[in-house]
Amino acid sequence: MKFLECAALDRLNDFLDNLNLGERTIKGCLEAYSCKHAGTDKKLSISLETEILDYLGKSSDTDSSSPDQTLLTRISRKTLVYLVLTLYHIYPDYDFSAVKAHQFFSEESWDSFKQIFDTYMCEASKEWAETVGGTSLLDTLFKALDEVVKLVDCEIYGYIPDSEADPLLESGAIWSFNFLFYNRKLKRIVTFRFSCFSNLIADGLLVDEIHNEYDEEIFTDMDI
Repeated sequence: MKFLECAALDRLNDFLDNLNLGERTIKGCLEAYSCKHAGTDKKLSISLETEILDYLGKSSDTDSSSPDQTLLTRISRKTLVYLVLTLYHIYPDYDFSAVKAHQFFSEESWDSFKQIFDTYMCEASKEWAETVGGTSLLDTLFKALDEVVKLVDCEIYGYIPDSEADPLLESGAIWSFNFLFYNRKLKRIVTFRFSCFSNLIADGLLVDEIHNEYDEEIFTDMDI
């Protein structure tokens, strides 16, 4: 995977880098990668593919009627390897398991992504409107993504692991999301990760109390 410099993403990264909203801080980052192997990618991709095939072999041995269908095709395995390789580049200090990561990837649509973005990034969107103005934060994000990976041809994946498999949930994080926009034709992936941190922990408030308060706000506002 090769990191790509993309001017279209720079403006958003500048805004989302440590966005202080009073009691909370939003941290967001967009990065683009080419799916061409670079450095140790080839060796790592072979290792990941072997792990998947071993898993499928053991799965078929224990339950021959229903091995994991989503990993049976070479295209699906190749996509998973690209996604996991991207995670390795974003979080080089974390050892990802392809099989375990597979359990936490979910296929998304733009509409499902938009609902999550509108719900969790509401305060950031208001700050954008007040300080930047013009096109909304979401529309600016859409145009930037479309410029880099052509959204009409993209597969969208969310990576939302449990806490034990989450290298993203740093101390003090209230929530975090990771989305990967994969264009198979262009062989290109854009990652968008955004997290929310409390600025009140230093004042002695408990993380669990902040989580509970924020969850109540989110589910009150969310259209389910």
